[in-house]
Amino acid sequence: MKDDMRAKRGSPEHGMTPEAFKAEMIPLLPRLRRFALSLTRSNADADDLLQEACATALQKWQSYDPMQPMDRWLFRLVRNIWISEIRKRNVRHGRGLVPAEDSTELRTDETSEDRLNAIQVQAKVSDLPDELAQPLMLVCAEGYSYREVADLLDIPIGTVMSRVHRARKTLAAHFSASEVTVQ
Repeated sequence: MKDDMRAKRGSPEHGMTPEAFKAEMIPLLPRLRRFALSLTRSNADADDLLQEACATALQKWQSYDPMQPMDRWLFRLVRNIWISEIRKRNVRHGRGLVPAEDSTELRTDETSEDRLNAIQVQAKVSDLPDELAQPLMLVCAEGYSYREVADLLDIPIGTVMSRVHRARKTLAAHFSASEVTVQ
């Protein structure tokens, strides 16, 4: 069955040409960039990660199944490339990452109070362990369902729900505690 699908992907019956693949991928780039930034916590690393993911996607476009949502396929590709990069860095004894609060990606310019709140939330999200930050960003910032995040991260749906709950609870506890001390 899989061989039949692979044969169809490379044929006109696959329903996807390289041009159609590119046209469907381009509108997803801002979302992929935000996800890359949430993984890398560095603008430069996020740009590099996104570039590598796009190059890989364009090289392997025939392995994409058009019956599945492209965004999930691309998010998984970005995540897998980042995991490989982390492993490479660990082999090379690693390098420091730019803290997310130093990035300009999630800042707002509406009011100084809004900007301060956004910086504080961004800083606290970046302080969360990756196992909590990734599901939180995918559910809350990207709007994925728990099931979609479970499929994307290859973890059970209950684990996604638990991690998002723990991340929200951790953030709420921090901001509740800081409001009490300010008053």
